[in-house]
Amino acid sequence: MPVITLPDGNQKHFDHPVSIYQVAESIGTGLAKAALAGKINDEIVDTSYLIEQDAHVSIITAKDDDGLEVLRHSCAHLMAQAVQQLFPTAQVTIGPVIEDGFFYDFAFERPFTPEDLEKIEKKMVDLTSQNQPVSRSLMTRDEAVEFFRAKGETYKVEIIEGIPSNQDLSFYQQGDFIDLCRGPHVPSTGKLQAFKLTKVAGAYWRGDSNNAMLTRIYGTCWADKKALKQYLFRLEEAEKRDHRKLGKKFDLFHTQEEAPGMVFWHPKGWQIWQTIEQYIRGVQKQHGYQEIRTPQMVDMSLWERSGHADKFGDGMFSVHTDNRHYAIKPMNCPCHVQVFNQGLKSYRDLPIRLSEFGSCHRDEPSGTLQGIMRVRSFVQDDGHIFCTEGQIQSEVIDFIDVIQDVYRDFGFNEIIIKLSTRPEQRVGSDADWDKAEAALATALDTKALKWDLLPGEGAFYGPKIEFSLKDCIGRVWQCGTIQVDFSMPGRLDAQYVAEDGSRQVPVMLHRAMLGSFERFIGILIENFAGEMPAWLAPVQAVVLNITDSQSEYCGTVLGALNKKGFRVESDLRNEKIGFKIREHTIQRVPYLIVIGDREVENGEIAVRARNGDDLGSMSVEDFSQLLQVEVEKMGRVA
Repeated sequence: MPVITLPDGNQKHFDHPVSIYQVAESIGTGLAKAALAGKINDEIVDTSYLIEQDAHVSIITAKDDDGLEVLRHSCAHLMAQAVQQLFPTAQVTIGPVIEDGFFYDFAFERPFTPEDLEKIEKKMVDLTSQNQPVSRSLMTRDEAVEFFRAKGETYKVEIIEGIPSNQDLSFYQQGDFIDLCRGPHVPSTGKLQAFKLTKVAGAYWRGDSNNAMLTRIYGTCWADKKALKQYLFRLEEAEKRDHRKLGKKFDLFHTQEEAPGMVFWHPKGWQIWQTIEQYIRGVQKQHGYQEIRTPQMVDMSLWERSGHADKFGDGMFSVHTDNRHYAIKPMNCPCHVQVFNQGLKSYRDLPIRLSEFGSCHRDEPSGTLQGIMRVRSFVQDDGHIFCTEGQIQSEVIDFIDVIQDVYRDFGFNEIIIKLSTRPEQRVGSDADWDKAEAALATALDTKALKWDLLPGEGAFYGPKIEFSLKDCIGRVWQCGTIQVDFSMPGRLDAQYVAEDGSRQVPVMLHRAMLGSFERFIGILIENFAGEMPAWLAPVQAVVLNITDSQSEYCGTVLGALNKKGFRVESDLRNEKIGFKIREHTIQRVPYLIVIGDREVENGEIAVRARNGDDLGSMSVEDFSQLLQVEVEKMGRVA
């Protein structure tokens, strides 16, 4: 009879097979009531699952990440049940869990509307109040085909017919609704108390534009109503901060159909770009990087030798000319090896740190393009360090220090660090992977940093540390990375002369702090809601006159501030001062300088901050010092 070992090491002995629910009940009625599922030897199962042998068991509740996924999975079924009760001819197709929620695709005679969503959500609430039990059953594939064919569910029949005939299939039923599903699911619909349907969209059956267009309904589900409310607030905030809307509002950039996935930068947006590029250039120079520039188009043979053609060939743009096949550069690494290879290097020369603001192109699917966050043409703050094996840890540790400082300068104080290890498809020996993974883990531990492990998520040529930023509304953005590569330098004939006179292959560290400039600027726009810190603001101050009689003095003030290197403009239009103040406040200019007759007479300026604070009158020199302090603070909170 089973012996159940709990997460704390305690054991429970039963003289009969026992369900997950019964295990929870034996621990406490409160836990049994909260149980959504269980984990047996790392496999998640329903609370009704019967344990017949000794096992390690944990109870999953809404407080667990796994519990949240069970809730969302079950809520998708709840939504499908509600849809079919309200619209009996609607066919259910596929409905997975996604980040922060779920969706289901439906085949119906017309697209669903926002008004339909309100009815569906109301029906879902009604079904939860009924607390219908959720049960699991098995059918053979052929039985399942006949079952759904009799119900007129042609899409479900197509799915099931694609499954081998010798498999038994798992189904979940609640009330009159049944669907093919591996599970697990909550024990009853009453467990689902905090959900919201968020939007409808079109989706082709199986993602193929040659197939029928279906209606996709998105929803979200959380452990409790407080968490749901917080998420909906984040959604609302994210909508307000959408970089595409703010990019248009603040005249920063645009995209258009004639160049899909490519960005047209306007003067203000390009000023932000240039400020960031010069900042990163300075940081890299301070830490021993030599900046280079490599070609945009390289013969395909180089990408074949590096391994990129096999791994990323479908995402590469290519050109045929002069009977040669070229690839437009999707990344910079192989080209940096070519720079290293010019002239034989000694161990005394290492480490060699090369950096490039490298322009890359990748053929991303059109459906994945999103403003400047996901593009086909982008620039990376790319860098590669060629070093000996013994230099890996010191180089990684130095990079960790640098990247943390950089993120703080941009206003990000919460950095999430993950170590991604060897994937199934990879190049290089296991011994090299062992050394590379150990070096990165040791570097992180030496810095006493908290980090998580991502097994199997490394690059095909080496493991990597990923640095993600949490923005002001809690969203996480993966940006920087450093990767250890024992493979590519050898594939591309990189060598150096070791201390004993032998020829050795250098280790190559791939690193980026911001990643794609386009995406990072999009993150900044959304994080600051367009209200860039003074050091990044494309216009740091605007000089405003009250009447034409102050125009000459305004020009003097403008010239003095620009001469000091500040980005200052003037607005001398024949408009009321209140109108001009409102307009530039809406544009989120950090400081407004208002000049009337009194300011001219006293040789001063009146200063307003963009938050509405009146800073009073001061000399141009005092304002210069105030602005300089603000610029030097960068994005740091303290």
